Amino acid sequence: MPSDSHPFPGVTHHRQPKPPAASETSGIEDAVTSILAAVRARGDAAVREFGKKFDKSDLDAFEVTPEARRQAVDALDPQTRKDTEFAIANVTRFAEAQSATMLPLEVEILPGVHLGHRVIPVERVGCYVPGGRYPLLSAPVMTIVPAKVAGVSEIVACLPPNAHPAMIAGCHLSGADRIFRIGGAQAIAAMAFGTETVPAVNKIVGPGNAYVNEAKRQVFGPVGIDQLAGPSEIYILADATGDAEMIATDLLAQAEHDVHTRVGLITTDAALAKAVEQEVARQLSTLSTASTAGQAWEAFGEIAICEDEAALIAYSDHIAAEHLQIHTADPKGLAKRLRNYGSLFIGENASVVYSDKCCGTNHTLPTMAAGRYTGGLWVGAYLKVATHQWLTAEGIRAVAPPAVRQSASEGLEGHRRAAQLRLDRLQQPAG
Repeated sequence: MPSDSHPFPGVTHHRQPKPPAASETSGIEDAVTSILAAVRARGDAAVREFGKKFDKSDLDAFEVTPEARRQAVDALDPQTRKDTEFAIANVTRFAEAQSATMLPLEVEILPGVHLGHRVIPVERVGCYVPGGRYPLLSAPVMTIVPAKVAGVSEIVACLPPNAHPAMIAGCHLSGADRIFRIGGAQAIAAMAFGTETVPAVNKIVGPGNAYVNEAKRQVFGPVGIDQLAGPSEIYILADATGDAEMIATDLLAQAEHDVHTRVGLITTDAALAKAVEQEVARQLSTLSTASTAGQAWEAFGEIAICEDEAALIAYSDHIAAEHLQIHTADPKGLAKRLRNYGSLFIGENASVVYSDKCCGTNHTLPTMAAGRYTGGLWVGAYLKVATHQWLTAEGIRAVAPPAVRQSASEGLEGHRRAAQLRLDRLQQPAG
């Protein structure tokens, strides 16, 4: 989410990101609309056509068989499997701890008026697992494992046909009930509407490219989604104690994701700002992924200098970065004063890369300033908190009269009658 072009109080820019390029949203929107309509009307046949067109694939069957799943797991390098299972265990433990905080409720708010809620797992969830330029083995872990912990009845995973075989193994180990080799907007359509082979789901989660994002936006309503994801973001808050080498390393680690990654330093120390800029240039000269990270830094790299900590906090909350690291003398104290971010990394020992891969918190996070109103994917995203109520005669006597009066004043005679009927029944003699 590029910074607003107007000046921000107490903030000057040592390095300003370039303004965003002209949007191609309309072309993507029209293309996705056509894909969704075709899959909805023609099911598997349309999915197969789009697979040939976009992924150069011609599969006889979309679903990965149990045998193919076992083969993918067996083909994993032993250390890769151990590392994947390590990540699964950590994400599971954290999701279980989060789930334990979500409890059913029963309360009598007035004599005879009983209210409550249940915590109910979503019945069927679709997890989109992106292919990407590299086999991102953590991707299925982050979407599938919390669904498993939440108690979702059926977890459907879709990944591009040309995805690395290790991604199939990751889906299997994470607990996917069914795995389909379908990518792009057609995968979102298949999960949203259902086809002859792909079951319709109740909610779709997981990041993807612009077409996947747009497809999620268009199917939202009858089908739930986790969020609309933009390019990845990392910002680091630092004072004079910040380590320029470490800050530059962390910025470039995230920048290598994509040429559109947004990377920034917000600091109260002008000397550190200059040192970080120099260190980024030095590290790019030897970074094997510099072709990607360098473009991201050139186009979207930002260094903001704040006159004091209050301005630093205000500007950080304005940016609402997806990943927000704190490299200050008192990182825990500063953390308590921040409110807008996707996930917070407190102290220089906490690197985004640990969360991205295996430490246990989820890496599917809000971008484009959505951290101002929501957090990231978590076990609660797969659970519904649904309320209920029940009343005794005493409860009816408490709530019926005001309900009758309100209904009458609103001119809703049917409402008034429904409220009054139960009150009248209480006045009738028994038998």
